[in-house]
Amino acid sequence: MLSTSLLSTAQRSQVDDLTTELDPNALTWLSGYFAGIAQERDRQGHARLEGNGNAVETAGAAVVAPLIASAVAQPEPQTSLTVTVLYGSQTGNAQRQAEQLAADLQTAGLAVTLVRADQYNVRDLKNERLLYVVISTQGDGDPPDDSMGFVEFLSGRRAPKLPELQYAVLGLGDSSYPEFCGIAKTLDARFAELGAQRLQAVGTADLDIETVSDPWRESAVTHAREQAGNDLAPNGEAPNERPTGATVTPLHPVPRTLAYSRNHPFQAELLLNQPIIGRGSVKDIRHIELSLEGSGLHYEPGDALGIWPKQDPALVQAVLQATGLNGEETVTLGDDTRSVYDWLRQHRELTVLTRPFLDAHAARVVENGTSTRKPRARIQQSTPEDLGLSTLLAPENSADLRAWLTSNQLLDVLQQFPAQWTAQDFIQALRPLTPRLYSIASAQSVVDEEVHLTVANVAYDTNGETRWGVTTRFLSQLEEGESVPLFIEKNERFRLPADSQRDIIMIGPGTGVAPFRAFVQARTEAGATGRNWLFFGNPHFQTDFLYQTEWQQAVAKGELHRLDLAFSRDQAQRIYVQDRLREHAADVYDWIENGAHVYVCGDATRMAKDVHQTLLDIAREQGGRTQEQASEWLNNLAAQGRYARDVY
Repeated sequence: MLSTSLLSTAQRSQVDDLTTELDPNALTWLSGYFAGIAQERDRQGHARLEGNGNAVETAGAAVVAPLIASAVAQPEPQTSLTVTVLYGSQTGNAQRQAEQLAADLQTAGLAVTLVRADQYNVRDLKNERLLYVVISTQGDGDPPDDSMGFVEFLSGRRAPKLPELQYAVLGLGDSSYPEFCGIAKTLDARFAELGAQRLQAVGTADLDIETVSDPWRESAVTHAREQAGNDLAPNGEAPNERPTGATVTPLHPVPRTLAYSRNHPFQAELLLNQPIIGRGSVKDIRHIELSLEGSGLHYEPGDALGIWPKQDPALVQAVLQATGLNGEETVTLGDDTRSVYDWLRQHRELTVLTRPFLDAHAARVVENGTSTRKPRARIQQSTPEDLGLSTLLAPENSADLRAWLTSNQLLDVLQQFPAQWTAQDFIQALRPLTPRLYSIASAQSVVDEEVHLTVANVAYDTNGETRWGVTTRFLSQLEEGESVPLFIEKNERFRLPADSQRDIIMIGPGTGVAPFRAFVQARTEAGATGRNWLFFGNPHFQTDFLYQTEWQQAVAKGELHRLDLAFSRDQAQRIYVQDRLREHAADVYDWIENGAHVYVCGDATRMAKDVHQTLLDIAREQGGRTQEQASEWLNNLAAQGRYARDVY
């Protein structure tokens, strides 16, 4: 903290007024800003944190490796040991955890290099002595886009033996997926296989990240200090006074406002909730407009909007009925005491199943004597409710479990496998409700104090009952004029080219088209001279051509230079966006080779993988590359910020 003795009473009052409503993340961000000002005023000395020595331009922003999180400059390292913190992040959570770890290590007096995975020179790996990896797992066990090259290298034959390396891995994931933190576990095992020494067990953080990440970071700092020999100062403690000439560099650009954040959302008025599909469509896709008036919030094309939902009251009542719990009973977790109903309505996940909850529920079913265990051969011939839950959870039945999870929610488990829960244990077993992120479908330079979304209402039938997605259900039930708690989630890796003369190729079927509406709006408003090429797909032209009029007008005005459509169900042979890419392979390759940026948004499970493979095929067929060379070509494009994905 700033010492009050350094400020006058009036200055202190100004600081208090400025920071009253800021959360810890915002305060950290602001402190970096002040530190940057201090750096400009005092150029003596040199920053002790440094990157990998390569200034790499990404889509609109330079990658900055130094970090700092305190208004008071960090102690100058007193040891020759440099700790490398390497991160791979899709939505920014792993990056934030890596930045915090690097700040903690520097505060402890250690020299730190913070580097994103796609900016790391893998040839340096054999020279590392102390390495911490923070990485998320996407979808069904995939690495983040910025880590694909690093993971591929480490998994391959070119990876060096690492007998001198000490390491630890922190994984971020979602326990509703079978391969929870799968990439982190894979890297952890691979480092050990290459001869490296594991300093601590791999951390596996669920969506409530801090419950795992905080103790993991504390342990990591302790191990790092031990490896440095505790020679950080003559008394063995980290210096606590500012060394002469120490400097601080903010990691992030300063936003226009710091008042609203994930933990302090803005209450935005719902302006418009309009279906944009035709009559007869099997989908329910809506265009949503929200007011940001008075918030000061600023976003850029490519950013996401975070929304804090509430559970459907009807679903809450059904869960209470299935458990036999009284919604008025109070439950205390930590310092938070609420009614069971309030916990379920606003603070607990009800639409997504997780393996930890299923394991806990299965144990209670067993205790009640209602579980059975049937042989593997009978699973395919049995309905889920005929199976014992423990059987479904058995390792050999992972494929059956995965299929079952896609069409069942918490209520289905409670109804099919009854068990006794106390209110305290039940609320504690459920995962905290987390915000959902949606790609922003508007350019602020065009819509001013508004933000637009393209949202598919998730609904499906299970056991004769309709199940809903939590946030899409929440939004669909709101009337215009009601409020939506929201915040801006920056996505620095999904940005328009800094050079407006660059061409862009946008691949976004379904609601994946949302950010590209923002892209075209922004490029048109800015007078960009680069060409815009959109690949869009959906089942039917007549009912599912999202923003049809807008795209046709954009083509007519020369704002959208090429538009290729793939309506998969309008002919006997199904056609998808990857098929259109293949049809135009020569032009696609020519655009890319002449500097175009490629963007992909939408389904990570199938579409994004198919498009990725198609781009590899185009590189081989049009560029005469081997499979390995094609993979390196695409990885290089990603490292340059010219191949970016926003997939989910």
